[in-house]
Amino acid sequence: MQKFDLIVIGSGSGLDVANAASQQGLKVAIVEKGKLGGTCLNRGCIPSKMIIHSADLVEKIKQAEIFGIKINDGGLSIDFQKIISRVNETIDSHSLEIKNGLERSENPRLFTRECKFVGDKTFVLMEGNEAKEEIISADKILIASGARPIIPEIKGLKVSGYITSDEALRILHQPRVLTFIGGGYIACELAHFFGSLGTEINIIQKSNSLLPHEDEETSKKFTEIFSKKFKVYLGYNTESVSRDNGNEFHVIARNSNGKSIEVESDQLLVSVGRGPNSDILDVTKTGVQLNERGFVKVDEYLETSVKGIFAIGDAVGKYQFKHNSNNEAKYAYHNILNPDKKIVVDYFAMPHAIFSSPQIAGVGFTEQELRTMKQYDYQKSVFPYINTAMGKTIEDKDGFVKFLVDKKDRKILGCHIMGSDASILIHEVLVAMKAGDGKIDSINKTIHIHPALSEVVARAASSI
Repeated sequence: MQKFDLIVIGSGSGLDVANAASQQGLKVAIVEKGKLGGTCLNRGCIPSKMIIHSADLVEKIKQAEIFGIKINDGGLSIDFQKIISRVNETIDSHSLEIKNGLERSENPRLFTRECKFVGDKTFVLMEGNEAKEEIISADKILIASGARPIIPEIKGLKVSGYITSDEALRILHQPRVLTFIGGGYIACELAHFFGSLGTEINIIQKSNSLLPHEDEETSKKFTEIFSKKFKVYLGYNTESVSRDNGNEFHVIARNSNGKSIEVESDQLLVSVGRGPNSDILDVTKTGVQLNERGFVKVDEYLETSVKGIFAIGDAVGKYQFKHNSNNEAKYAYHNILNPDKKIVVDYFAMPHAIFSSPQIAGVGFTEQELRTMKQYDYQKSVFPYINTAMGKTIEDKDGFVKFLVDKKDRKILGCHIMGSDASILIHEVLVAMKAGDGKIDSINKTIHIHPALSEVVARAASSI
């Protein structure tokens, strides 16, 4: 048995903890069965945003005539393989650099295999599906094992075949028609990518709107926009999937009224959420408790039910964002090294963004949450992009900024943005909420450049 001070499972945000701990003199091991860099680098945020940039460019080119620029017949062509190859060559090169750097290092030590708990803070390293006689253990363990796409139980799905977001980011042949099962943020980002490049899109969504966890006004408007671009089937539960001899997919879905539809396509993408990898690790064999969805239970310090074992990121599932994993990694590092001076994780003003078209960003409560809570007496303002100088310049007719503010102390309870550069504009609000006094007046007192797009945030704030 090899003994370490700290074992880190996963090479995403856990890698930061491993490197920092080794620099403090701890003997550290990293166990990673896949490509180095974690989900974000290899199968998530970075490659998806790189391919989506190509879609954004195509969309702008198609809208160029609005601004007096005409594209000649045959002037626009898509090299789909180049788009995908460019992204994956970049990603794979970066991942390989991380691997090569770790393999040259004695501390942390890298184990490029799958592992499973076999006892108290003890792992067996796997060779394929079989346990290899190599055991490692440590007094401190960080579970940063990430998540994977959830595959629902649908008749015929497994035998018919399908892809998930993992495969979609590496697919070399553009589908003629692509059907999505699911209408969350991953589906809506990838639908924008494939759809902008010319693929016909079908979306079968169980809920009555796309992006149902967004603020209700955002979700409603986004659903309206997407329904004009693509075939969107709302309130339908997928019942079966089959594939004919010509490799055409046939998806049958039914709504609550009993109405059924059959959707045909040459590719099928399942995107109904992401679940944890805790089952692969057999974490219960070391006493770590899981919640009803299989995510690792942690306390306010990110420590599990077993003293000395911590967990972060998608393994915990509180917020499945890379920036949250990075945030948690800082606290985990401190709390692992300072067990008598642990710090409670601060999640206040945790933002998110959806890189579809239109873009979406948000922070804080949604209006439907505030109504349900009945804890705050709030007021709101909604200001459209098009009523600002830059909004008119870029002809963003659908974008808006929405604030939810406490009437009593004027603190920002939530902000939701849909439109051009929403993922950038939200940061002014984040600074006000997190680093400032949290009040809407912090934005009102700030001088905004005219005619920058950020004026739409200022105008929305000044409306309260």
